[in-house]
Amino acid sequence: MTDFTVVIPARMASSRLPDKPLADIAGLPMVVRVARQAMQSVASRVLVATDHEAVRAACAAHGVEAVMTRADHASGTDRLAEVATLTGLPDEAVLVNVQGDEPLIEPALIDRLAALLDDGAMPMATLAHPIRDADEMFNPNVVKAVVDRDGRALYFSRAPIPFARDAFAVGRDALPDGLPVLRHIGMYAYRAGFLKTYAALAPAPLEIFESLEQLRALWYGYPIAVAVVDEAPMAGVDTPEDLARVRRHFIRT
Repeated sequence: MTDFTVVIPARMASSRLPDKPLADIAGLPMVVRVARQAMQSVASRVLVATDHEAVRAACAAHGVEAVMTRADHASGTDRLAEVATLTGLPDEAVLVNVQGDEPLIEPALIDRLAALLDDGAMPMATLAHPIRDADEMFNPNVVKAVVDRDGRALYFSRAPIPFARDAFAVGRDALPDGLPVLRHIGMYAYRAGFLKTYAALAPAPLEIFESLEQLRALWYGYPIAVAVVDEAPMAGVDTPEDLARVRRHFIRT
């Protein structure tokens, strides 16, 4: 398997959960929990990318490598592009973006994502899983992915796509059998050279309206490989209620 680096963006700004990266989870800051999960993958390197000295210091106190990045990045992908430059990674190097609020991320999922770039043919990759609930499909907070037969992304949207015209004309309480509707999992793998290219591109109209950074790649004609996994990963931390749930998990284990 190609060597890869896990990068964990960790910003302090969070309206729903202030100082989220430093939230205590069973005696460790959340960002350190995420890093320790990532270290169980086969990644050759795990580092945190942050714009706040307190996060860097917390990482250092627990033996986690961290780099300081600018505070004005529009997306996590833009932040990773800065990391690729700061660390001097060669263009062919693979970076996997693991969000800093995913303390229950499965290491095997990280490995599965990185493996999509093994052959060197794709600049970017991500994950999705089947949607089985109609409410989830029609929820604009759930990002849907449409993928071709070769596992390449056709589009991502907050809208209910693909739209089963005839079935939904009758009712929207259930999904028709066989509808290939997928929920996007917000993890990405990239080639370092592509990250540098991405950061130099102007934001795309589709990206701006949908508020989905991956649409910039598709807008400019860059393919995205998608692996479909059976189930959703364990949920991350966005709210105080999420944090309480994750804390209970670590107490049980």
